[in-house]
Amino acid sequence: MRLCVRDLEMRFGDRLIQRDIAFDVQPGTIFAVMGGSGCGKSTLLKHLVGLLRPAAGRVEYDGTDYWSADEATRATIRRRFGMLFQSGALWSSMTLLENVCLPLEQHTRLDAKQREARAREVLAWVGLERFAGYYPSDISGGMKKRAGLARALAAEPQLLFLDEPSAGLDPISSKRLDDLILEVRERTGAAIVMVSHELPSLFAVADDGIFLDADSRHPIAHGSPRALREQATHPTVRAFLRREEPAAPPQPATTP
Repeated sequence: MRLCVRDLEMRFGDRLIQRDIAFDVQPGTIFAVMGGSGCGKSTLLKHLVGLLRPAAGRVEYDGTDYWSADEATRATIRRRFGMLFQSGALWSSMTLLENVCLPLEQHTRLDAKQREARAREVLAWVGLERFAGYYPSDISGGMKKRAGLARALAAEPQLLFLDEPSAGLDPISSKRLDDLILEVRERTGAAIVMVSHELPSLFAVADDGIFLDADSRHPIAHGSPRALREQATHPTVRAFLRREEPAAPPQPATTP
């Protein structure tokens, strides 16, 4: 599934969040949305998955403009998505198995036995097969992220959205999740859009990306995180990706 964003503008009322956003995501590509806190990364994700309508611009899936399409077409497009929310967003009253079965019940024609078999398959894939009967309150933060990823993968999406997948994880859990994301790409060929400010994860998995700037409120760099770390000329991008202190703004001239 190919994602194409053109001249996207995001606003909350009269307040501009970002403008002039444009990029393409091809099948089999891991695309990173980068930038500091408050720049609009997660807001962009909400525009892409149909939770927020853009103030201007286009979000196209395989050539179809999502926001110009009728509701039936939008629903068809959404069924091809998978989404991992930052918190995992698991239903606390459901076991992990029931959580993973939920999208299968909503978006497929599988019967109950087939849904359970598929759910157990993806839980095994993320290393949680022994925890199928556990509730979210019974497991660690890293396990919740993996369970959320299993649920996102259950209906075999062609496009996977990940909102801060490594946030709050210890380095070992984060590395394990990075490896899982790469494995998902290799096994499924799905396109993946990942919002993150975690540098080790960005450098480990992303093929391409865009850098949103909170001050100018538009993208200031486009490319893989690894390439931008070495080649970016914008001081904000260089400071972010190299963990440097940003340059101090010039001081106004004083008159004697």
